Amino acid sequence: MTRYVIVRVLQAAAVLWAAFTVSFAVLYLLPGDPVELAAGATPGTPVDPAAIAEMRARYGLDQPMWQQYRTALTHDVQGDLGRSLSTGQSVTGALAEALPTTLALASFALALAVVFGTALALAATYTESRWLRGLLTALPPIGASAPTFWVGLLLLQLFSFRLRWVPAFGGTGLQGTLLPAVTLAIPVGAVIAQVLHTSLAQTWRQPFVEVALAKGASRWWVQLRHVLRPAVAPALTVAGVWVGTVLAGSVIVETVFSRAGLGRLTQTAVLNQDIPVVQGIVMLTAVAFVLVNLAVDLVYPALDPRVAQAFRVKEPSHA
Repeated sequence: MTRYVIVRVLQAAAVLWAAFTVSFAVLYLLPGDPVELAAGATPGTPVDPAAIAEMRARYGLDQPMWQQYRTALTHDVQGDLGRSLSTGQSVTGALAEALPTTLALASFALALAVVFGTALALAATYTESRWLRGLLTALPPIGASAPTFWVGLLLLQLFSFRLRWVPAFGGTGLQGTLLPAVTLAIPVGAVIAQVLHTSLAQTWRQPFVEVALAKGASRWWVQLRHVLRPAVAPALTVAGVWVGTVLAGSVIVETVFSRAGLGRLTQTAVLNQDIPVVQGIVMLTAVAFVLVNLAVDLVYPALDPRVAQAFRVKEPSHA
């Protein structure tokens, strides 16, 4: 088990380093001068070259690329994400202000996705009606293929503009969070339902299920007691992978529903080429993705002890 944990932690560290390196290279190679944008330079408007040079020196952008990379990596490891080129505010502070709203939305959406995706998969596997099973299994591919922005606009049109049940833009509390959360939850829940249904169907064909049914157990008891636990591992992995997708999708959803959060912060930072803020958001998403998937990997051995056994070092046999 110790070897398994060490391998997973090293893999998580490698993913974070790769995310930092790729994002740094992409942002460094973007056309345009972020310092001039931050200084308010526009075509035909002269800007004091001394002010531009001073700003570049202040943020270390006058150094060679490799030195900027080393400095930024060292500061990131220490928890210092730098300062915004546009506002001068610390990136950590900007993220701390925007994160609670987005985190509440993403957590609510993920909870809805897990609950409804699991319920749909259990219902599709449990029912013996062929037409109902076909209907339930046809829903996840539709939900997974629907574009997030289109779903959000459709829900706005129906529940806000026509039925007027919830506020259209900028709402707070449960009413203001429900539609954005459902918009994010639909594709995630659809994928969870697809994977879990496939895994449940395969587990139902195992010999131990036939033994349990032969002993007189009901189908519902067998499904919850004997089938669900070994079948849930692939769906758990999918849920962990989609955490990063939910955070990334919140950028689109918060823009559609005019919500303050990481989405608005990302939009502003990208338009202004605010490199420290953009890279801070990338690293925040990567850390969330890595931590959730690391937690999933550590839960795996509890669901299936064979996972940890695969990492055990075989002891040499003694004659």
